[in-house]
Amino acid sequence: MILKGKAVKKYFPIHKGVFLQVAGHVKALECIDFEIGEKSTLGIVGESGCGKTTLGKVISRIHPMSGGELEYSDSAGNIHKMTRRMGKDVLRHYQRDVQMIFQDPYNSLDPRMTISRIIGEPLDVHRMYMDKAERKEYISSLLERVGLHPEYGDRFPHEFSGGQRQRISIARAVALKPRLIICDEPTSALDVSVQSQVINLLDELKEEFNLSYLFISHDLDVIHHVSDRIMVMYLGSVMEEGKAEDIMNNPAHPYTKMLIASIPGRKGSDEGERASIGGEPPSPINPPPGCPFSTRCPIAMDKCRKAMPPVSETGEGHRVRCYLYGGEV
Repeated sequence: MILKGKAVKKYFPIHKGVFLQVAGHVKALECIDFEIGEKSTLGIVGESGCGKTTLGKVISRIHPMSGGELEYSDSAGNIHKMTRRMGKDVLRHYQRDVQMIFQDPYNSLDPRMTISRIIGEPLDVHRMYMDKAERKEYISSLLERVGLHPEYGDRFPHEFSGGQRQRISIARAVALKPRLIICDEPTSALDVSVQSQVINLLDELKEEFNLSYLFISHDLDVIHHVSDRIMVMYLGSVMEEGKAEDIMNNPAHPYTKMLIASIPGRKGSDEGERASIGGEPPSPINPPPGCPFSTRCPIAMDKCRKAMPPVSETGEGHRVRCYLYGGEV
C-alpha cells in the first residue's frame, strides 16, 4: 500500500456580502475511501463536476483536506497519518513520492522557461543536486525516454505540439523517481492517435520505474485499459468500486450501468439501457438528501431519497452504494 484515504472531504467556502462572510459550502468531496497499492493503477471515472480532479488535487496537497485522513507508506515502509496538516519533513518526502500530470499540457508548463529548466526545477526544489554535466545528461536521458530529442531541452513550450508538451510533462513527473503519479485526464486534450501513444508510454514507464497511478478520466474505455481497479464517482461520492473487469462486465450501480451503456459501439446492452442519462446533476452547494443520483435514477425508490445508501459487497472487493444490494430505512 502506498496511499489510503479514509472519509476524505473537501468543502470550498462560498463568500458573500461586503465583508465576504461564509454563506455556504460547495461540497466537492464527501467521505471518500480509497486505496492505492504498489505498482497498481486506480482509475477514477465520472461525469464532469463529480470531484475527480478535486480528489487528485487533495491527494497531491494542492488543496488541503476539509476532513478525513490519508495514510502514506514511505519507501522504508513507515506509515504516516496525515490530516489537514503534516510535518515539513514528511511533506517533503510525500511531495517527492507523489507527482502529478495535468490535463492541459500547455498551461502546466511555464512559457518563459526552457524545457531543461522545466524538467530540472523539481530537482532543485527537492535538493537533488548534480554537477552541470551530470544534470544535463540526466535531463537528456529523460527526454529520450519519453520519445523526444535531447536537443529539445533548449527550446520553449510554445515550440511543441500538444502531444510533445504532454511528454515533457511526463518527463518532469518522473524526474524525481516518484512512487505515485496522479494523471488528471492526461489524454483528453490530445488527438486520438496521440492519446494511444501517451497511454502506451505511461504503461512502459509504469513497468520501468515501478510506478503506481491514480488515473482520472471521463473515458471509460481508457480507464478500463489502464486500470487494475475502477472507482465510479458522482457528485463528490463514490457510487461503486472494484476490479476493472468486474466493473465493466458486471456493473452494479444504475449510474455505472448507464455510463457503460453510453459508450459508442459497446455491445451487450439493450436499447433501454443505451439511453443517455437524463437531466443535470444537482448542485454540490445544496445536494439532495439520500442518494445523490436519486434525482436522475430511473429506478429510484422512496428510501433512496431519504438517506444515503450503505456500502454493500456484491463480490470479492466489489463495493456498491445502492439500496438494491442491501440496507433498510
